[in-house]
Amino acid sequence: MTDTTDLFARTGLDPETARRLTAEALDGADDGELYLEYAQSEALTFDNGRLKGASFNESQGFGLRAVTGELTGFAHSGDISEPALRRAADAVKAVRSGHSGSWAAAPSNTNTRLYTDDNPIGAPSFDEKVRLLAEIDAYARAADPRVRQVTASLAASWQVVEILRPDGFLVRDVRPLVRLNVSVVTGEGTRQEAGSHGFGGREGFARFVEPERWRSAVDEALRQSLVNLSAVPAPAGEFDVVLGPGWPAVLLHEAIGHGLEGDFNRKKTSAFAGLMGERVAAPGVTIVDDGTLPGLRGSLSFDDEGTPTSSTTLIEDGILVGYMQDRQNARLMGVASTGNGRRQSWGHAPQVRMTNTYMKAGDRDPAEILASVKDGIYAVNFGGGQVDITSGKFVFECTEAYLIENGKVGPAIKGAMLIGNGADALTRVKMIGNDLKLDPGVGTCGKGGQGVPVGVGQPTLRLDGLTIGGTEARR
Repeated sequence: MTDTTDLFARTGLDPETARRLTAEALDGADDGELYLEYAQSEALTFDNGRLKGASFNESQGFGLRAVTGELTGFAHSGDISEPALRRAADAVKAVRSGHSGSWAAAPSNTNTRLYTDDNPIGAPSFDEKVRLLAEIDAYARAADPRVRQVTASLAASWQVVEILRPDGFLVRDVRPLVRLNVSVVTGEGTRQEAGSHGFGGREGFARFVEPERWRSAVDEALRQSLVNLSAVPAPAGEFDVVLGPGWPAVLLHEAIGHGLEGDFNRKKTSAFAGLMGERVAAPGVTIVDDGTLPGLRGSLSFDDEGTPTSSTTLIEDGILVGYMQDRQNARLMGVASTGNGRRQSWGHAPQVRMTNTYMKAGDRDPAEILASVKDGIYAVNFGGGQVDITSGKFVFECTEAYLIENGKVGPAIKGAMLIGNGADALTRVKMIGNDLKLDPGVGTCGKGGQGVPVGVGQPTLRLDGLTIGGTEARR
């Protein structure tokens, strides 16, 4: 029986022929690889009491990359065959014209396995997944008479990756990924509000079909919807802000994390460029990118260049100590890759990308942090936002937030926008909670037209003097 995780066996491409053609294409280059991938993906959406959408996709292909200095030659094809590989080799040779590079050493190998090989597409069956979504819908509608709409979705993928270098270095990985999401709309009279919650990870479906797990997701989505249903208009002005633990770290990811990626700093287009070794955040702020946390959405046994992922400290006690690196930018900056070279698929060249990015816990009790604020905003959940990497300026929508009045959590507010600058916000951190929490496994990061799964996390934080955009004048 053919091993379905061996792409050479699956496609009939001879491994030695592939290595030889890759070596010929990359001769004289500084770096590069042949990346092969086979992937299955499935998505089901249940809306308004019926199955609204279902899709299944199967794809395979390769990407051949040659790197010369700052230049990259990249060719890809959905046909994993010797003729297609020959054509790709001819295409990428152009990037090394007239160049005789010093070939980069292969990544170190690893036996670390951060997840199983289980394929979540086939089990449970399609019909069982539809029944699960129907159960979720029925449970949500029975939970509260104010429920007007329920949307539940399941998404899964199973990816087999092989990375081959001209020197014969070969690594193989099998990557599962599952996510469940629930959105609930409640209403009273003419007013309607939404809430959503989900969870996911690099695993099979076993945890997702447990009633206590999916019911907790429904309960949380309903809770958020009902909170928003009673929310009052958000005030505008400058406030001390308390950020809740976990998912609010999406602000950290977008406004700060991208600015700590090697490519932006090598090109000096990041607000953090040239600041290595300097204080860029308040004392106590330590930020880490860690792709080695088992089972998390952003974790990988090795990145999409074959480098084992690592735990990379970016800011330590407020001091900038590191950047995330892929192989090309690390080489040009004279440092080692941190295992942050990632790509969306075989049709994309790798970029420097985050994995699981979080701020370490401090020593303050979350209740103490809230009690310390006389007049402020408690932001518990965030939605979409916009960030300028060069300036660090950001605007983020608070999807669940409350007024803080004399140290106590007051009424929920609606329409609050958090406005600021990432680098500046780091200096405004005044208190760091002891309740570090990672997000439940729902993050996807976009950069350069590519999306990859990521994780975020943080403890409860107090930041002083941030701007809140709202619809009401401050009282």
